[in-house]
Amino acid sequence: MASGGERPDLEALRELEEVLRHLEEELANWRRRALAAEAKVADYLRIAARGEEIPSRLKELEDENRGLEERLVVAKSRVADIVDRLRFLEQQSANGGSAR
Repeated sequence: MASGGERPDLEALRELEEVLRHLEEELANWRRRALAAEAKVADYLRIAARGEEIPSRLKELEDENRGLEERLVVAKSRVADIVDRLRFLEQQSANGGSAR
């Protein structure tokens, strides 16, 4: 874990920062996919408004969009938990690690 006398809380902070970076990238990917799905749905709705038949793909896209939204909610919760832990570690570090 801590190498060469490095403080364990600093190593933990670095690990948390890396996890946060990965989560941020994942959230951005999910958001792009959700926006793309919403754009496709909007196109299908325009087709339907003109009285044309809506492709069966619309339901698939709506289902995918709902799934992505659910995953986004879970990911946001995880990020909030990690941020809370990061704040706690920063407080511990500021207090000289005396909280334990």
